Amino acid sequence: MVLQDLGRRISGALNDVTRAPNLDEKAFKQMLNEISGALLEADVNVKLVSKLKNSIATSVNFKDLPPSVNKKRIIQKAVFDELVKLVDPHAEPFKPKKGRSNVIMFVGLQGAGKTTTCTKLARHYQARGLRTCLVCADTFRAGAFDQLKQNATRAKIPYYGSLTETDPAKVAKEGVDKFKKERFDIIIVDTSGRHQQESALFQEMMDIQNAIHPDETIMVLDSSIGQQAESQAKAFKDAADFGAIIITKTDSAASGGGAISAVAATHTPIVFIGTGEHMLDFERFAPQQFINKLLGMGDMAGLVEHVQSLKLDQKDTIKHITEGIFTVRDLRDQLSNIMKMGPLSKMAGMIPGMSNMPGMAGMDDDESSARLKRMIYICDSMTEKELDSDGKMFIEHPTRMTRIARGSGVSVREVEDLLTQQRMMAGMAKKMGGNMKNMQRAQQQMGGANKQQQLAAMQKRLQSMGGGAGGMGGGGMPDMASLAKMFGGGGGGGGMPDMAKMMESMGMGGMMGGGGGGGGGRGGRR
Repeated sequence: MVLQDLGRRISGALNDVTRAPNLDEKAFKQMLNEISGALLEADVNVKLVSKLKNSIATSVNFKDLPPSVNKKRIIQKAVFDELVKLVDPHAEPFKPKKGRSNVIMFVGLQGAGKTTTCTKLARHYQARGLRTCLVCADTFRAGAFDQLKQNATRAKIPYYGSLTETDPAKVAKEGVDKFKKERFDIIIVDTSGRHQQESALFQEMMDIQNAIHPDETIMVLDSSIGQQAESQAKAFKDAADFGAIIITKTDSAASGGGAISAVAATHTPIVFIGTGEHMLDFERFAPQQFINKLLGMGDMAGLVEHVQSLKLDQKDTIKHITEGIFTVRDLRDQLSNIMKMGPLSKMAGMIPGMSNMPGMAGMDDDESSARLKRMIYICDSMTEKELDSDGKMFIEHPTRMTRIARGSGVSVREVEDLLTQQRMMAGMAKKMGGNMKNMQRAQQQMGGANKQQQLAAMQKRLQSMGGGAGGMGGGGMPDMASLAKMFGGGGGGGGMPDMAKMMESMGMGGMMGGGGGGGGGRGGRR
């Protein structure tokens, strides 16, 4: 990925210096040179790199450090703080105002991914309960309206455009006026791509801006364009005075430091980054979280927000768990939930330390997805009675497994493996149900205690059960290290993931939070 190599090199340089038996000024300077080299190779502006290098060197002055001080910690903090400053413009991004229509206009170079990004942003706001729509004011590129229409239809977002009108300012105004009358909260206007040397197109961009008076103008910046990013961003800033940047294509193989330079040059905040072509490959940008993720320290806040935005439905499974039951249908529902979370490699970057685990860099998302799909196909080949069963009927009538294997196009061994794991989960659910009943009984006995005392007691019980009370919300967080191990090739027989471990982490961690009223954290080991 575009910034993964940069992150690996910086964290590698940090690890080398902190592991050095003799941490002296020479080792420190060597680390600074390695970090500077990595940033320059990633197309970060040479002046910015020089400034960052000097700032780190100044904050870690070996001559003034007392002998007892932890030099490793001071160096790590200095590098982290200066990298955060590099991507933080110290400017507040636009926040939509409730009770009125907020118009957001998109600008940028052709091919930067504006139309796809428009739909991603619209979907982001829509998932948060805002009425969102799209307006296609790109009358220059052939097929622009068709692309926006296709994206909007797939995401179930209302749209407006014209196949006959050639004046983009007129189309933009008509679309914005229409949706304002219909009281939409967010109106996103897509415009055609243009280059700083195309003065006529720059004038057209300003005409659109004057016609619709946007509350926010966002520049979409392709992370792979390198050193051009800074000059292009400055030109757009002078003409359209955009208030935010969205960086796209961070999943490509090119270097992406030019986008960082553009942020520093225009003092404009990055609000989101695009991490792939899928609608869910879109992450909110926060400087500290971004650097945490870059250095392999994870982004748990981003992961929590991502899982919560999916609104995973676990009500039926939670109810079953509290009763000590885990059916084949429950297993199938949890498989679907894991599929909705997106590629495992994307999740890995959000878990502290996981992106640096062996095998993570070359993780095959297609293979892991294919394994999950095969398991879902097995469940889909079952009858309603079989899905709602505890799995014992398959032991009593083995011919059922042969029929299901034929129907789903897998081997009988794979069906056996899935049912074995379901039975293991059912056994765990039985224990969990008893623990939950004990918790509920204890809560009733504490009827006279205040809420704080009740919560403290609940958390203590959750921890004793191995789930912890990490405050992650009722959705429950998966143990991604276990997932990585399984999808990386570790799984059960027939090359299938060990669902017992996976569901212990994803299902049980979340079920405890939902069933017991606490804030279920990541599932623990039993």
